[in-house]
Amino acid sequence: MSDNTLHIAVIGSGGAAMAAALKAAERGARITLIERGTIGGTCVNIGCVPSKIMIRASHITHLRKESPFDAGVSAQKAPKVDRAKLVQQQQARVEELRGAKYEGILYDHPAITVLRGDARFVDSHHLTVKLNDGGEQAVHFDRAFIGTGARPAEPSIPGLADTPYLTSTSALVLDTLPDRLIVIGAGFVALELAQAFARLGSKVTVLARSRLLSNEDLAIGEAIEAAFKRENIAVLQQTQTNRVNYINHEFILDTNRGTLRADQLLVAAGRTSNTELLNLEDIGVKTERGKIKVDKQLQTTVPGIYAAGDCTDQPQFVYVAAAGGSRAAVNMTGGEATLDLSAMPGVMFTDPQVATAGLTEAEALKRGFSVDTRVLDLENVPRALVNFDTHGFIKMVADRDSGRLLGMQAVTAEAGELIQTAVMALRTGMTVQAIGDELFPYLTMVEGLKLCAQTFTKDVKQLSCCAG
Repeated sequence: MSDNTLHIAVIGSGGAAMAAALKAAERGARITLIERGTIGGTCVNIGCVPSKIMIRASHITHLRKESPFDAGVSAQKAPKVDRAKLVQQQQARVEELRGAKYEGILYDHPAITVLRGDARFVDSHHLTVKLNDGGEQAVHFDRAFIGTGARPAEPSIPGLADTPYLTSTSALVLDTLPDRLIVIGAGFVALELAQAFARLGSKVTVLARSRLLSNEDLAIGEAIEAAFKRENIAVLQQTQTNRVNYINHEFILDTNRGTLRADQLLVAAGRTSNTELLNLEDIGVKTERGKIKVDKQLQTTVPGIYAAGDCTDQPQFVYVAAAGGSRAAVNMTGGEATLDLSAMPGVMFTDPQVATAGLTEAEALKRGFSVDTRVLDLENVPRALVNFDTHGFIKMVADRDSGRLLGMQAVTAEAGELIQTAVMALRTGMTVQAIGDELFPYLTMVEGLKLCAQTFTKDVKQLSCCAG
């Protein structure tokens, strides 16, 4: 490449940064990528990949203990869980994917140079990198992209910092199962890990400051609480932790619900953006509570400097990060692209899963829509009936005047596999009538969307099994 080639500095190597670097290189730019830690960022190393492996292992463990078919297919003996071997298997797959999808691609790419160290902005066109191997290197750039991600937040609970508590990062590689585990947090990460540990054999108590999944429709939190109750996972709502002590290898929590004790404490109460070392304030990049503010083009408040992913004010999903990074790269290289999050899917991988897209009923009302809603219980979904698992529901929110779908929420087995159909319907402005008239394969969970849509105009209990 010539000296006149557009030079873009990319800080980070996770989902957003990788997407930005590869798309910008594809469009002819020269890239210097700076990573201070492990190549690959959160998702492949300490997030999506290892957590879903752990969740799948716990699901298999649960099915070997009990299933809806135990009367005819009985377990011979209780499963023995070797947590150390599960972690070994999990981390081997993490290393495999990191090597194939991140390290191998970066180090083999002719347009990308990788620097290992801490980046700090000098001004809007210069960085200094404190190299991990010693010394510093100056980097001059035409454009810059920030994709530094986030880390588990540490709540300001007295005594907590002086204890060896677990975060979502350390919990995933914990090679022994605690007999008693307390989880502080009631969001996606907290609840996924709480159920996984419970199914592997720990006695788990979840502490929710308000209620489970307080940002979602109330019925979703209630359904997950009921699922946890069925599995003997204790849920304490409206619970404040006043102090944490660690004495004789035991965590002691002073709460408004009394004193609680556990062998391990997992704190999963949000994430903090990794932005404090970048010198953003001095160069004019605005943040709010550490999160970088970006516009629809993913540009920060400083022209030529872009950002995406968990370090910004965008939703913290890796596919949002990657989409943002890719679109930022288009804009950094002379194109025009925006990130439309109006139909963004969200999935929580508990059992049952939670999946959402578009607006909740409360959000639609707040935006001024006249809404019509329907909730379909799963005993009306043939796939759920033949699975002998009818816990949960599908809810649709529609515009009352036009019938256009505004949002959908589902608590079902494999909800993550059906949500994209709802996303496509939202993207194309489909009405619930049109969804109800579509062809859906019989005995699939996604058929529940058709049935829920049909409830706007008819009683689905009066339909034959696969009535069109």
